[in-house]
Amino acid sequence: MSVFRAGLLDGAVALVTGGGSGIGAGIAKRFVDHGARVGLVGRRLEKLEATRVALEDRGGHALAMAADVRDYAALEAAVASVVERFGRLDILVNSAAGNFLAPAAGLSANGFKSVVDIDLVGTFNACRACFGALSEQGGSIVSITATQAFVPTPLQCHAGAAKAGIEKLTRDLALEWGKSGIRVNAVAPGPIADTEGMRRLAPTDDAVRKRLEGSLPVGRWGTVDEVADAVSFLVSPAGAFITGSTLLIDGGQSLLGGASMLSLLGD
Repeated sequence: MSVFRAGLLDGAVALVTGGGSGIGAGIAKRFVDHGARVGLVGRRLEKLEATRVALEDRGGHALAMAADVRDYAALEAAVASVVERFGRLDILVNSAAGNFLAPAAGLSANGFKSVVDIDLVGTFNACRACFGALSEQGGSIVSITATQAFVPTPLQCHAGAAKAGIEKLTRDLALEWGKSGIRVNAVAPGPIADTEGMRRLAPTDDAVRKRLEGSLPVGRWGTVDEVADAVSFLVSPAGAFITGSTLLIDGGQSLLGGASMLSLLGD
């Protein structure tokens, strides 16, 4: 359950990439709970439509649009559709991402490029496509990064490079676009339960998984709701003086460094 009051985002319009499932869908649901209207973007329309129905079942207003964040023209069209439907755009959340486990020595050039294109290039594409609409009345951008951006992490050099790029892009855009009334921030979740990332990246061995969870300073995985509340804070009036920042939501995982994960995973 959200720790924020209903109506926190009354009248706001948001666009969420990667909004069909996981963290993106959770953020979209939280925005609707706070009174926002939401446009959803992703590659699979069936997932987006399922989330749209769930949002409308909560009393919200939503629009689902299939688009690949690597396709700038498709994102421009999605932004135009949101503005046409809801009259404005106030918030962009960049949640689209791709990832997999791979040792650097076995990672193909195409595999590395694919993750960078989805995560980093896709984030820029969405930010750039939304700039005009956001600058009309001012707004807020939040990008989902990860602790791999600054913690050396085994089997994650591709994702780490992409997420580090998003953090730098966040600061550069915050500096350039502040005078246009646009705040730009990021959140860096650690291990979040019940997400595609955890299904792909967490060890399947129950014993190793429990050791990893227990090794966190808070002793548990995070939740999608906790990420959604943090994003809601950043885009709300409560975060009005925050820009160029990355908020950690990792239960203290990054305090342990990459070596501890390597030792837990073993060879």
